[in-house]
Amino acid sequence: MSRPQDLDQASVVLYERCGVPVVGVRGEYDLHSITPLSQALGTAAREHTKVVLEASGITFADSALLNLLILTQRSVDLRVAAPARQLRRLLEITGVDAVLKVRSTVEEAATC
Repeated sequence: MSRPQDLDQASVVLYERCGVPVVGVRGEYDLHSITPLSQALGTAAREHTKVVLEASGITFADSALLNLLILTQRSVDLRVAAPARQLRRLLEITGVDAVLKVRSTVEEAATC
């Protein structure tokens, strides 16, 4: 059963903090909504050595997001900043938090 994509559910914004690109996200990320985030992270990874994902606005995430984060980490120093509670729990129970650099704030992720 396929779920229609609600374009208002997920949003991606790009900005810079301390000279580091930050990909800020809001909404739900799954197989149907991951493409814009994948494109933003891919572009940032091609142009920079460090990228921050500001994840405080993620309201739902599944294996599509986990896979994207792991693949992105392989090509760039990816920092996940301020993950929302549901995402933090998902990272912990899957062990992905041991692979990624998870930080409390965007500033900490950008400068550490």
